[in-house]
Amino acid sequence: MIKTRVIPVLLLKGKGLVKTERFENPKYLGDPINIVKIFNEKEAHELVLLDIYATTENRPPQFNYIQDIASECFMPLGYGGGIKTLGHIKKILALGFEKVVLNSIAVENPEFVGQASDMFGSQSIVISIDVKKEPFGKYEVYIRNGKIATQRNSIDFAKQMEQMGAGEILLNSIDRDGTMSGYDIELIKSVSTSVSIPVLACGGASCLRDFSDAVKLGGASAVVAGSMFVFHGKHRAVLISFPDSERLKEYLE
Repeated sequence: MIKTRVIPVLLLKGKGLVKTERFENPKYLGDPINIVKIFNEKEAHELVLLDIYATTENRPPQFNYIQDIASECFMPLGYGGGIKTLGHIKKILALGFEKVVLNSIAVENPEFVGQASDMFGSQSIVISIDVKKEPFGKYEVYIRNGKIATQRNSIDFAKQMEQMGAGEILLNSIDRDGTMSGYDIELIKSVSTSVSIPVLACGGASCLRDFSDAVKLGGASAVVAGSMFVFHGKHRAVLISFPDSERLKEYLE
């Protein structure tokens, strides 16, 4: 059994899945249910589904639609996007999701994270922290699909979220998103050594060696990837894949 979780992240736009590069230029991948079925067959450890436009479009989650997706998923599943109330979280968990992923609201209303953790348990609450590296090396947190700078640094914000009761941190490098240029190990290490809750590294994975580096050099508890699992070849043709357990053991044990 591989101790490190390897998690595909799926980005929802309307009724389809897309993949972005540095949070821009979403490329259509296909129908979410079909792609979830493929990850079932390939025995992915977990899945994260993020509706990346729900908050910027000021709308709630597509409850009926994500219920259809959850009903086809045979592994632990997290959802983020458009969550604004405890009622939203209650409904999402009732649909079959094990975790909710909070992003913009965690910055705009940190107390909401504490309320959610108290009501549903910290194991259900994941805080997604989207980060850009600014001049002079500062890592700044961004919200609303990477469009708004918060003037919060990643370490202080991660510490605050841990104190508020978050169970995990999904740490995403906006600069590396979709580039397949490797994880930002400096960013991962700076956050993972500052908190005691699991840090899920995201943004830039291109190969199994990147997974190993994120864990062994960065201190990540789990690795998350998008492009690596949905594209193939230099022309980035859409092809859903997931490494088998024997290959993962070579790098993660």
